[in-house]
Amino acid sequence: MFLILARHGRTTANAAGILAGRAEGIGLDAIGQDQAKVAGDRLADLTIARVVSSPMQRCRETAELLVPSRSIDLDHRLTECDYGEWTGHTLAELADEPLWRTVQRQPSAAAFPGGESMTAMSHRAVDAARSLSREVAATHGENAVWLAVSHGDVIKAILADALGMHLDAFQRIGVNPASLSLIHYGKHRASVLAMNTVAGALPIPEQVSEDAPVGGASEATLGSQA
Repeated sequence: MFLILARHGRTTANAAGILAGRAEGIGLDAIGQDQAKVAGDRLADLTIARVVSSPMQRCRETAELLVPSRSIDLDHRLTECDYGEWTGHTLAELADEPLWRTVQRQPSAAAFPGGESMTAMSHRAVDAARSLSREVAATHGENAVWLAVSHGDVIKAILADALGMHLDAFQRIGVNPASLSLIHYGKHRASVLAMNTVAGALPIPEQVSEDAPVGGASEATLGSQA
């Protein structure tokens, strides 16, 4: 089962360095729309079994540009982290808050005042990725591909889980606007095949072995021997 994770395109809040969070009315700016269209071109040749998006406006707009004329399901587990009282403030302002250091160095211990903890965000995001992958596999087969459109921290949490990383290390992962990442969920483990890509085709193999390549073996070679 292959999961493509797409972050929404740039918004005016991104450009201004404002933490938009769950504020209403935050859509893509002109650059964000172009970014989403470019990402959509990268997906044009793929057969995508299901498209699921965060309910936030910026993600819905991105999903519509990524896969025009497709039905898009909304899942609140993929929505933005609830930053509570931090919502609407600039990142420059927030960097002076004592909690900022916790968010950067030990996010598993960070809970936003009046909002959500990063651990709770991670749990719901990973639950969405894994449970929806099982649903798609049951309906469309183990080699199906589905697309989730979400937010930076949510995608980083899903990638960290797939990499076997503790949440405290997830700030090491970069997820740019309109970037695409690719996870393969196998029977025994997850594998990250691409991360934070903004150009080129995604490496979706026709056949995947449950064993990782060793030494000079390639994924294709390993798959043909399975």
